[in-house]
Amino acid sequence: MNIGEASNASGVSAKMIRYYEEIELIPHPARTDSGYRAYTLADVHRLRFIRRARDLGFPVTEIAELLSLWDDRSRKSADVKRLAQGHIADLEERIRNLRQMADTLQTLSDCCAGDERPDCPILATLEDRAEEREPAESLSRPTAAKDRVQTRGRRN
Repeated sequence: MNIGEASNASGVSAKMIRYYEEIELIPHPARTDSGYRAYTLADVHRLRFIRRARDLGFPVTEIAELLSLWDDRSRKSADVKRLAQGHIADLEERIRNLRQMADTLQTLSDCCAGDERPDCPILATLEDRAEEREPAESLSRPTAAKDRVQTRGRRN
């Protein structure tokens, strides 16, 4: 089948199929006499495997490991489980980070009047955080947030 048919059968876009070939996640397919790629059912099966792994959030490097384990009939299921558990730990960490970001934004949003006044704790917090990361730059430009920080410092 051609790349369009392989794409339809696997649920992977033609662009991604070419990319997976380029990074050797899938083998380069045979070519027809006219130079078109010719995919087999085995190629489509492999592409579906990759798509499902991507749907679960596995990065390409771990998908390569999973494919290697999948291809190795003498593999140990413990190796597959170790990889999956590592990915679960990464996902749990990302979930914690996302929850923390959502909680922070919710708190800031709750503190914002959302009216016609220009004062906004969301923007002030973003500005304060930018100054923490860019001290040399923030010292050279006066800002309302810097004034607030200096004012807060005098009160304490």
